Amino acid sequence: MRITKYTHACLRLEHDGGVLVIDPGIFSEPEALDGADAVLITHEHMDHIDIDRLRGAAARQPSLFVFAHPDVEDQLTDVDADRYGVNPGDTFVAAGMTVRAHGGQHAIIHPDIPRIVNVGYVIDAPDGPIYHPGDAFHVPDEEIATLFVPVSAPWLKLSEAIDFARAVKPERAFALHDSLLVDVGQQMVTGHMTRLSGTHYERLEPGTTI
Repeated sequence: MRITKYTHACLRLEHDGGVLVIDPGIFSEPEALDGADAVLITHEHMDHIDIDRLRGAAARQPSLFVFAHPDVEDQLTDVDADRYGVNPGDTFVAAGMTVRAHGGQHAIIHPDIPRIVNVGYVIDAPDGPIYHPGDAFHVPDEEIATLFVPVSAPWLKLSEAIDFARAVKPERAFALHDSLLVDVGQQMVTGHMTRLSGTHYERLEPGTTI
C-alpha cells in the first residue's frame, strides 16, 4: 500500500488499484483527489473538507463514493457522488479497502463552543491497520500498526498527543494536523514526540509517500 501525506490532515491511500482519500480540506493539495475512488470525511470543519473541491472531483469522477457521518452527509446534497452515512462501529469497504469507524465526537475546543461529530477511520493494510482519528484522541479497541497523530490545533496540547500515541501503542506514528506550526515549532514537536511518544515517530513533508 502507498500512503501519501498531504498538507495538514489529508491522506491518500492506494492499494490494488483503488484510491482512497481522507479529509481533503482547504489546506491540502488539489491533486490529492486526482483519480480518487472514495473519500472519507471525519467531520465538517473546512480544514478537513473542501466542499467546492469535492464537488469538482465528483464531476470528474462520476463513480466517486463519499463516506461521512450523517450530519456531514446532509451538507453534501449538491455533491454528485454516491454518499453513505457512517456511524462509529460501522465496518464498510471503500475503494476496495476495509474500513472501520471509531470515535463519535470532536475534541473540546472550548466549553462555549458546541461539540460536533467526528468519526475516526481504521483502514486495513498489508502491514497492519492504519488509523486516522480526525480531530479527536479516541483510542480504538484494536491494534494499530500505523497511527497518524494530531500534533497542533486549538483543541490540543502536546502532552495529549504524546499520551494518545502511548495509549494507541502503534508500531509507528506520523504527524497529522501539523500545518499550523512554524518551522521552529515543527522541530520542537518532532523532538518531544520522538523522545516521548513510545513509538517510532516522524513528520512527513507534504507530498511524501511511504
